[in-house]
Amino acid sequence: MQSVSPLVTNDAVVLGMLAVILGAVFWTSSRKTGAWSRFYAYVPALLLCYLLPALLNTAGIIDGNASSLYPVARDYLLPTALVLLCVAIDFGAVLRLGPKAVIMFLTGTAGVMLGAVVSFTAMGFIHPETVSGETWRGMTTVAGSWIGGGANQAAMKEVFEVEATLFGQFVAVDVLVANVWMAVLLFLASRAQAFDRWTGADVSAINALKDRIERYQAEHARIPTLTDVMVVLAVGLGATGLAHALTGPTVAWIASLPAEWRLQDYSLTSGFFWIVVYATTFGLLLSFTRARKLEGAGASTIGSAMLYILVATIGMHMDLNALLDRPWLFLLGLIWIAVHGGLMLLVAKLIRAPLFFMAVGSQANIGGAASAPVIATAFHPALAPVGVLLAVLGYALGTYCAYITGLLLRALAT
Repeated sequence: MQSVSPLVTNDAVVLGMLAVILGAVFWTSSRKTGAWSRFYAYVPALLLCYLLPALLNTAGIIDGNASSLYPVARDYLLPTALVLLCVAIDFGAVLRLGPKAVIMFLTGTAGVMLGAVVSFTAMGFIHPETVSGETWRGMTTVAGSWIGGGANQAAMKEVFEVEATLFGQFVAVDVLVANVWMAVLLFLASRAQAFDRWTGADVSAINALKDRIERYQAEHARIPTLTDVMVVLAVGLGATGLAHALTGPTVAWIASLPAEWRLQDYSLTSGFFWIVVYATTFGLLLSFTRARKLEGAGASTIGSAMLYILVATIGMHMDLNALLDRPWLFLLGLIWIAVHGGLMLLVAKLIRAPLFFMAVGSQANIGGAASAPVIATAFHPALAPVGVLLAVLGYALGTYCAYITGLLLRALAT
């Protein structure tokens, strides 16, 4: 939590700073010779797009939590990016990626549940005060967030009656640890080939999908005109607007259904859930129409640019100073995420899963629909829909699995 006012509070100025950061990272990473090429051989450009805004936030230059840029990027740019990234997708090829993506996703869910128990037990030996009292209640909200998303987190807060201050402390743990893990995944993404050699993974289906998309782009590529760009924006933003228009009535209708159906447990009353579902659906439907030719005019490039803005706004929320409030809680969080990551690595090795499935399956749990496409895009823009589809599955599982985790934690605490 930042204790002093940030140096820059005007969102227009903050947006300008983020744009300069993104531009500088992409310009320097495009250098093929010299010191920059050696630097980016070890540090992925996408990771810098994420970490540099985080450093500005930690230093108190900006305050990501007080800024409205992330909600705008999440609600408007993300669904537009999903539409534009899905327009050129070969949906049949996505389905042919096989069951390993779902296996790794479910492994990630199991890793969050197991990690909660292991970290609680470990901290009982390392620093018992950390897990004394009502700490277990706060952990249930992190489980809800890391398996599903914000709606599942809020549900756990109500179900287990988490006190407001404790909830705020675990929100800080959630944000910081999840962002550290995302940085790790982004770093690993740049080492995908080495990882896949280690696991002995068969990446032929993933490579075939990427090759088909790249061939399609090459065959239809052209220098985009202003008309092309405006049509791309019309399709992307128009579909996003339609998604928002349908979301309100959809949520209202579901909320009017009998309460005993417990539809909120599936996040079906979450507006963001439906925006993501509608945007992805529209993009996939458009991929079967002539709109797919917009890829030749750079539809996925424009979508990727929007996604990178989202990455920068996500990074704005990482504040290392939050460690000063209750530092032992963050050790608990790090043990928790380490168990999740370790289980993912073990299963990936056992079933010879590609790093792509491990990384996206993990982030679909930990980060949800807002960041799973980011990790997928680090491998290839064509793979973004895989992250979204898995994240939507996480919304459905989040409340139930987090509730079971809460029961286990309560048993350990008594």
